[in-house]
Amino acid sequence: MALSAPHLPSDRRSVRRLPAKRVVDIVGATSLLMLFLPVMAAVFLLLKATCPGPVLFRQVRAGLHGRPFRMLKFRTMHLGAHAERASLAGRNDSDGHLFKLRDDPRVTRIGRHLRRFSLDELPQLVNVLRGEMSLVGPRPLLLEDSDYTGRARDRLLVLPGLTGLWQVRGRSNLPWEEMLRLDLHYVENRSLRLDAGILLRTVPAVLTSRGAH
Repeated sequence: MALSAPHLPSDRRSVRRLPAKRVVDIVGATSLLMLFLPVMAAVFLLLKATCPGPVLFRQVRAGLHGRPFRMLKFRTMHLGAHAERASLAGRNDSDGHLFKLRDDPRVTRIGRHLRRFSLDELPQLVNVLRGEMSLVGPRPLLLEDSDYTGRARDRLLVLPGLTGLWQVRGRSNLPWEEMLRLDLHYVENRSLRLDAGILLRTVPAVLTSRGAH
């Protein structure tokens, strides 16, 4: 069931649509899938050979207007990891709005390498082609990671993205309030030019793996 529509003033409820953005998403995601297909195949075979259980991890996230969708990732944690989250709550390295551990014991050895260079996120290109995500936008969060009240609901006015402003400005090292500020800046100022700048800055952010855990 979708979350209720954000209660916003009428002048903010209608976010400017960019018809060309969907074209860019389709062309870009298709091109990136073709480019990274050998890498994805190698990751698939490596995980299949070394990690028991499914290779792909499907997790429900909040999409456009709060509609839940299943986000795809290469699995980086051992089986049953989500059930262990409650027991690790006291070790949360985030500021309470998100759950992040810099040294998460649930992450496999191979999973740490995949996360370091964001290779685990490559299957989300399929989500982009399905229209559930965009190449650029606020990252889709777990429903339990935010109550989506107040300003946080504004994040749901656009498609979630494969990358975004806080991914190129520190990733998980940023506090929640700064992440939210950057997401809202994107929602209110989104343009193809801004998207192009974020995509270009994503490359060095991924290669340096700053804030990745």
